Amino acid sequence: MMAMTQERDTAAAELGDGQKRLQIIDGARAMFLAQGFDGASMGEIARKAGVSKGTLYVYFDSKEDLFQVVAHEECLAQAEQVFQLDPADHDVSAVLARLGTAFVKFLCQPSRLAAVRTVMSISERMPDIGRKFYETGPAVGIGRVAAYIEAQRAAGVLDVDDSEVAAAQFLESCTATLVKPMLFGFGVVPEQARIDHVVGIAVRLFMAAYRKRAS
Repeated sequence: MMAMTQERDTAAAELGDGQKRLQIIDGARAMFLAQGFDGASMGEIARKAGVSKGTLYVYFDSKEDLFQVVAHEECLAQAEQVFQLDPADHDVSAVLARLGTAFVKFLCQPSRLAAVRTVMSISERMPDIGRKFYETGPAVGIGRVAAYIEAQRAAGVLDVDDSEVAAAQFLESCTATLVKPMLFGFGVVPEQARIDHVVGIAVRLFMAAYRKRAS
């Protein structure tokens, strides 16, 4: 026990705070994607990251703690890359087409789907991980789209009773026939023409349902 404490203290003294943490997260991400949560050990993660096991434990108390951080980083990437919406842009069809295309392309990256599979595989016995992944990922995306929809309702562009449901409906429609086959391991990354086709249908359905009609 004392030896481990001394190793941690030595490792902490040698570390640059930000860069080493990122190095560990990158190594953990690679191991979790390759071997899943159960298959990846802290020792293997440390080797992949190029750090000692003691250094690993300076930053993360457990594999669960480390996995939650990796999953959170994935969710932040989605929010920042996809869900940047300008409420002052009232060209709803164009905004949703760009959003839907970016959303599908992001989700259809094999590494992103692998992260989702890993969360799903452990969420039943570790529901807190599943809850946090949902709250910082899908729920944030739905919330940002709902906020944009609500801004368009206030501007008189859309007529929506429930912006949250409308946002979730649109995002689900964009992924139809594209994401689930890949999620279950037998689909391929869709071509741009197929993405444009499916997202175009989703946009037209949304506008048909929620465009503000003249009185």
